Amino acid sequence: MLSIYSQPQSGFCDGVSRRNFLRIGGLAMGGLSLNDVLRAESTQKTTNRHKAVIMVFLPGGPPHQDMWDMKPDAPSEVRGEFKPISTNVDGIQLCEHLPRLAKMMDKCTLIRSIADSEGRHDAFQCMTGRPTKGQPPGGWPSLGACVSRLQGSVTPSMPPFVGLAPKMGHMPWADNGVPGFLGVSNAPFQPNREAGTGDMELKGISLDRLHDRKALLSSFDSMRRDIDATGLMSGVDVFHEQALNVLTSPKLLHALDLSREDPRLIERYGKGENRNRDDGGPRLTSHFLAARRLVEAGARVVTLAFSRWDYHSNNFGQLREDLPLLDAGLSALITDLHERGLDQDVSVICWGEFGRTPTINPKAGRDHWPRVNSALLACGGMRHGQVIGATDKIAAEPTDRPVAFGEIFATLYRQLGTDVTKVTLHDHAGRPQYLVDSHLPMPELI
Repeated sequence: MLSIYSQPQSGFCDGVSRRNFLRIGGLAMGGLSLNDVLRAESTQKTTNRHKAVIMVFLPGGPPHQDMWDMKPDAPSEVRGEFKPISTNVDGIQLCEHLPRLAKMMDKCTLIRSIADSEGRHDAFQCMTGRPTKGQPPGGWPSLGACVSRLQGSVTPSMPPFVGLAPKMGHMPWADNGVPGFLGVSNAPFQPNREAGTGDMELKGISLDRLHDRKALLSSFDSMRRDIDATGLMSGVDVFHEQALNVLTSPKLLHALDLSREDPRLIERYGKGENRNRDDGGPRLTSHFLAARRLVEAGARVVTLAFSRWDYHSNNFGQLREDLPLLDAGLSALITDLHERGLDQDVSVICWGEFGRTPTINPKAGRDHWPRVNSALLACGGMRHGQVIGATDKIAAEPTDRPVAFGEIFATLYRQLGTDVTKVTLHDHAGRPQYLVDSHLPMPELI
């Protein structure tokens, strides 16, 4: 890893200091990889207006029947403690603890019948749209990695793929999106990861001296010799300087500095909690605002992980804490995108790895239930104000329009301007791989 020392500065939205943020490689980019991103970007034309995706991952598997597929006529051991409320779209109901989303259901789509979850406690399917079994050499890349490779950076000062999930007790939930066979050059930039050990340092170079190009290049020359001597890296080229420009660019730093926003807008999003919930993610509603600022500044894909939804006990007590925060952050994001005219360009998806059991267990919780999963989509120029798919009377099995992860990904790629029937990427064995496995965009949404 390469670290740049600076004077103490105020932290970003999640409390990470500027000093810890200014790192190239390792935890920030999945390795010394930003150079490859910039190399690819230098061959592409960019425009000021771009398509983007914000993916909200709910680690642990949120209970669909207690959120947006409620069954008020089911037995008490199935329907639970919450009541449904009407939304601004006739015939669609949500949980009583999601009142803000209920008022904007015309701007959202619910998918209630995702039917191909593997049932694994990780973010892999939500990030890649693929099963973990039968992967090609190098592994499947995530949506963000594919977009990074295909479209590159909108601007050299903004990584195309940013992941806001920090380290967690259960790290498979902290997956911001693996690069797979596309390599570390397409890994997400991760500003919320803490520093590791064994850093390579630009000794004697502070942020105040970065304007001194000769001193900077001299330090790189010295570092190149040290690294080559240890065999850690074959060489350093001009793209390291561009990589440094990304991390020290006001554009990127400003995007992560939420204090630049109107205090009234910050209040609309709320703050949540700046710590992980048990072994899951943080409940920082400010990450929703950070995601909007990042796509507005040029990021193409931003992922974040919100709270922990593995409620094997005290399901309703924990939902009373989490649902109002999710309702505030997600509704504020959707409203913000519409008010800024970004609703046609930025797609939003919110989901977890699987659903929960129809019957409440003896500990007042719900257990894993991969036979049904759900999602909420918004913006992206898609057709909204609808529900896609349905489940039986106890929310246990799809009864109408089973949906595959790949269909949703095909839709997101389409909204990003990529034709999944034509575009391929080569794996480590040199074989062309399609972005999704035999799925087309969902006609209900386009």
